[in-house]
Amino acid sequence: MSEMLSELLGNDVETLIAQKRWSAFTRERIDWPEPENVAPELVDVLVGLRPTDQVLFFRSLPKDVAAEVFAYLDRDTRDRLLAKLASDETRHLLEDMSPDDRTALLEELPGKVTQRLLNYLSADDLAEARQLLGYPDESAGRLMTPDYVAVRPEWTIEHALSHIRQRGDDSETIDMIYVHDHEWHLLDALPLKAFILTRPKKTVSEIMDGSFVSISAYEDREEAVRTMQRYDLLALPVVDSDGVLLGIVTIDDALDVAEAEATEDFHLTAAVTPFKTGYWDTSAWTLYISRVGWLAALVLVSLVSSGVIAAYEEVLTREVALSFFIPLLIGAGGNAGSQSATMMIRAISTDEVKLRQWFRVFSREIFIGLILGTSLGLLGFALGLFRGGVDVGLVVAISMVAMLTITNLLGMSLPFLLIRLNLDPASASGPLVASVADAIGLLVYFQVAQWVFRFL
Repeated sequence: MSEMLSELLGNDVETLIAQKRWSAFTRERIDWPEPENVAPELVDVLVGLRPTDQVLFFRSLPKDVAAEVFAYLDRDTRDRLLAKLASDETRHLLEDMSPDDRTALLEELPGKVTQRLLNYLSADDLAEARQLLGYPDESAGRLMTPDYVAVRPEWTIEHALSHIRQRGDDSETIDMIYVHDHEWHLLDALPLKAFILTRPKKTVSEIMDGSFVSISAYEDREEAVRTMQRYDLLALPVVDSDGVLLGIVTIDDALDVAEAEATEDFHLTAAVTPFKTGYWDTSAWTLYISRVGWLAALVLVSLVSSGVIAAYEEVLTREVALSFFIPLLIGAGGNAGSQSATMMIRAISTDEVKLRQWFRVFSREIFIGLILGTSLGLLGFALGLFRGGVDVGLVVAISMVAMLTITNLLGMSLPFLLIRLNLDPASASGPLVASVADAIGLLVYFQVAQWVFRFL
């Protein structure tokens, strides 16, 4: 923080803030760099201030810098600033924000607040915001920005470069230039390098190859991220059902989505209801609510395990040594199921495994489960032989093979089942799989014990 800002201000930043010399931050005294370069450092400064000083500091920033800083802030800080800013300041702030950042802000706010902010927008910005907000939640349409540079195929390269220079400042990126026809159908996506390295008198159509990747505005935003990753794109064009170019998804927004989706999956796999704010920005009550429901449900699932033990009390009474291996068996089964579920959730989320490949995966995991069960079954036989004799060793060994095979298949299958039910496969959390595996493991264990003791 201090090095860049101190260099800009020619003073110690902490001293200026302590003395509340907000005028030192105004445009007249500073030759500000690009807003996106300095915004993260200014955010660090702002969040460290008291709420009343945050507003004063924010008001002292140039409009374009303030808009970029605002886009970096967490939701609670943005809400506080909006509540303190005057209507004219809010109007200028919204006008200076990029369309995708503006949409992200508006869709996070309560409906009444969103409507009030929409009233501050110009007619053009209002039409743009309403168009973006009209797409489904978490769709590529919500993520896209309409700020891009497009040219026509009949233009000369010289004309196209002139247009790029004229419109480039208002675009999110000029790494890719889009070609469209008279009705705005997307025809091609060309790197800026192609225009720079081509003779000025050539036409755009002469350097087109018609090879480009696009996505529907109604596609899920995760699909946009996967597409950009698959094709190493810095920007992805978004089209409607007729192939009309609507906007682009840029790499910075794609990274934000990837982080949000990864965080959500981490929460679900840990049996926590996802929350969108950071840990310190989330209230203790919200953290409690996000966890207590899952924990209560898992307690109910665990009651099944207690019922299984009660049902086989006679078997335990006959051979007390069996009780020594209950934690070992249900622990191994739960761990194997959680491993399998985690790997499958990851493979599905990265589009490496398709829903139609279920049987192929099932066959593969049967083999893996049998190998795992046999390996640990040999260890279990040795432990059972030591603690209870041959019969107990056989019970532990056979149970381990059967249980690890079953729980491995359970962990693999549950994400597929959740997809069939139109649920997030990440809901197949480790604690859930482990709790179900406990009940299955105990049932297998005592059934095997009855069978072995009957014949030995």
